Amino acid sequence: MELLMPQLGLFTWTLIIFLVFFFILRKMAWKPILNALSEREESIENSLQEAAKAREEMSKLNAENEALLKEARQEKDKILKEANAMKDQIIADAKKAAADVATAEREKAKAQIDAEKNAALAEIKQTAAAIAVEVSEQILRKEFSDKGAQSAFAEKLISELNSN
Repeated sequence: MELLMPQLGLFTWTLIIFLVFFFILRKMAWKPILNALSEREESIENSLQEAAKAREEMSKLNAENEALLKEARQEKDKILKEANAMKDQIIADAKKAAADVATAEREKAKAQIDAEKNAALAEIKQTAAAIAVEVSEQILRKEFSDKGAQSAFAEKLISELNSN
């Protein structure tokens, strides 16, 4: 039972040694430990703040990237629209130019056909007049003995035929 009974001397020396170690630890160990803990706490706090700043910067960069992508898409759409409009304009211009060339060729061919038609008609009139003169000459030789009267009559007939 002696173990369970407190002895005053042992208790006093234990208390004195405990208090001495407590003050020594407080002076020598607690301050460095508390300083280390406080530095660690500050370091963790700074790391958390830096992580929050990094998160904010990343979200800003993501927003900027999204804005740049959106702008690039809009620019791409604009360029494609301009290219399509240019393509349509080029096609329309080519069709108009082809139509103009075809119209000009048609007009040129029509004018050439009309000129050849008029030339052919003039040639037919001349041939018809020559034949008519020849036929008339033969008919009139029999009727007119005077060559001057024959020529005058023939010229009169030719002028009448040419005017028709």
